[in-house]
Amino acid sequence: MGISMNFTHLHVHTEYSLLDGSSKIGEITKRAKELGMDSLAITDHGVMYGVIDFYKAAKEAGIKPILGCEVYVAPGSRFEKTPGESEDRYYHLVLLAENNTGYQNLMKIVSRGFTEGFYYKPRVDYEVLTEYHEGIIALSACLAGEVQRYLARGMYEMGMEAAKRYENIFGKGNFFLELQDHGISTQQYVNQQLVRMSEELNIELVATNDIHYTYAEDADAHDILLCIQTGKMVTDENRMRYEGGQYYCKSPEEMAELFSYAPQAIENTYKIAQRCNVEIEFGVTKVPKYEVPEGYDSWSYLNHLCYEGLAKRYPDMNADGEIDSTQGIYNIKERLEYELSVIQTMGYVDYFLIVWDFIKYAKDHGIIVGPGRGSAAGSMVSYCLQITTIDPLRYDLIFERFLNPERVSMPDIDVDFCYERRQEVIDYVISKYGEDHVAQIVTFGTLAARAAIKDVGRALAMPYADVDRISKMIPTELGITIKKALQMNPDLKKAYENEEDTHHLIDMSMRLEGLPRHSSTHAAGVVICREPVMEYVPLSANDGQVNTQYTMTLLEELGLLKMDFLGLRTLTVIQNAVQEVERIHGVKLDMEHLPDNDPAVYQLISQGKTEGVFQLESGGMKQFMRELEPTCLEDLIAGISLYRPGPMDFIPKYIKGKNDKDNIQYTHPALEPILKNTYGCIVYQEQVMQIVMKLAGYTLGRSDLVRRA
Repeated sequence: MGISMNFTHLHVHTEYSLLDGSSKIGEITKRAKELGMDSLAITDHGVMYGVIDFYKAAKEAGIKPILGCEVYVAPGSRFEKTPGESEDRYYHLVLLAENNTGYQNLMKIVSRGFTEGFYYKPRVDYEVLTEYHEGIIALSACLAGEVQRYLARGMYEMGMEAAKRYENIFGKGNFFLELQDHGISTQQYVNQQLVRMSEELNIELVATNDIHYTYAEDADAHDILLCIQTGKMVTDENRMRYEGGQYYCKSPEEMAELFSYAPQAIENTYKIAQRCNVEIEFGVTKVPKYEVPEGYDSWSYLNHLCYEGLAKRYPDMNADGEIDSTQGIYNIKERLEYELSVIQTMGYVDYFLIVWDFIKYAKDHGIIVGPGRGSAAGSMVSYCLQITTIDPLRYDLIFERFLNPERVSMPDIDVDFCYERRQEVIDYVISKYGEDHVAQIVTFGTLAARAAIKDVGRALAMPYADVDRISKMIPTELGITIKKALQMNPDLKKAYENEEDTHHLIDMSMRLEGLPRHSSTHAAGVVICREPVMEYVPLSANDGQVNTQYTMTLLEELGLLKMDFLGLRTLTVIQNAVQEVERIHGVKLDMEHLPDNDPAVYQLISQGKTEGVFQLESGGMKQFMRELEPTCLEDLIAGISLYRPGPMDFIPKYIKGKNDKDNIQYTHPALEPILKNTYGCIVYQEQVMQIVMKLAGYTLGRSDLVRRA
């Protein structure tokens, strides 16, 4: 058989790799395609952070993704935490998912490493490997693998025992002795011993290449990254290095030449790739079942709650479900029935019951909850369930912006809770659905433009003043990149072109820019699963907090129920103020039914006296309120909507139209009913939808797709 491919295992999303992040993963998969590879394997160090990003990028590039993890194996029990030399605390072992069962088991192995075996690294042991071995192909890993470590120390018999132990765990034909060659003399010695061991034990060899950067010329950038991650400088003598400069994506021809003495090892890369077939399911919802009272199913109980809420929200509704609204005579019952039918069709009945339940718990226990925001405020169902307290009819809010069959995606309801008592609501959810069914979500901080320049400059041992000068040339703009900064700032471009050290600094910084700098717990995200979380995603730990290893957006793509439990200090302040008013004055304020037409309040806001008022307290917003001089709640809503990048350009036009109606202009007469309340300016996303519907004849669902674009 000829060499069909180069089978490699990559280390991505580790502190020692240039392949972190979806863009870098996309780069390596495209490179693999250019080199004529059919398949590519990813093995993260102890974690599976990059697995889904890699899976998607590889599929897009026409490369077969092989999913894996390079786990840390404790020399004894995973529960033992014996002090000693770092190299004796754990061994490396590469695990590849052969099928979906193997992928499921891999997630459990990695999760157990964090939740049970963490000691410097997330460690597993032979017991865990034995329990979850099915569907997994194991490779003996690099020089830090157990077999290789014994061989490097001249302990051949011990190495043989280790190899036999792994073969017994994973089964004949599922464990391979791994050959690597990165120009290190120890590797070449160990490889000779592995070839001998393969013949004596009848355990097959496999040739792999440990990749930490895409191209050979990235070696310097990778070395700088190592310095950043270990707090060293390139001038430090005794620091961590990847010797040999061979940790790039090699071609099949290079691999064949390196391992010409073991053609079977090259051939086995193809055989393993043929065996590995994992299919990850996207877009299929996996919402937990909500336990309803006896006599109901989920659908009938949701209807019961909604119609009960409808009668309370709209006491003036007639027997036919009609009400006199801003839109004239409006059949509110028909709208509720329509929303419920969409919710049922899209499979989100239990979703709404789950959200209703934990919000009800909060309110029943005196935990203040926000009125609702975002697209969920356009849902009559949310309003009737008291998930939101904003009447969607009064503000012409559109349900399809929140949920519609033409845009199949999970609903997204962000819920604000009292900052001090938010955890009580999360604890309630954990107690209701089970500790192993609920987890918080990982998030990654990335190396932004300025931070990249500062970190790289420090690693290169450049004078602080020089690095500070260059970093300050990066504009303070949201999402700014070094490349964009070079286009925007002539001084930066000049320094880049004329100063050799600056040129090198910026080149290296651009290579590292955007890499994950650290992982942490998402401030609000919580995932709730119908089965234990590790059945769907691997888990990690952060300061004792169990997190998913996949980010919020990936969890949504996998169809899992992700909720935002936001802690808002303003709500805590409001609740404390209400309690103080009642204590001092004996007056109990109802914050949901405050009048919104008090001229004195608008006068105060128009004077810019909004210190401590949520979203109105910044200097820029205070000045805007002085110019706007709001006289009604609609003015405040529009003002807050306008004061953000993009819509800010319309502020002068809005104020001009508000102060003098003769200044209002409409591009087309059909726009007047839609833009009248905002003086001819497009302020709200709902207005975008209405315009597309009116002028182009789009449906609500299709108009929402335009809004998203």
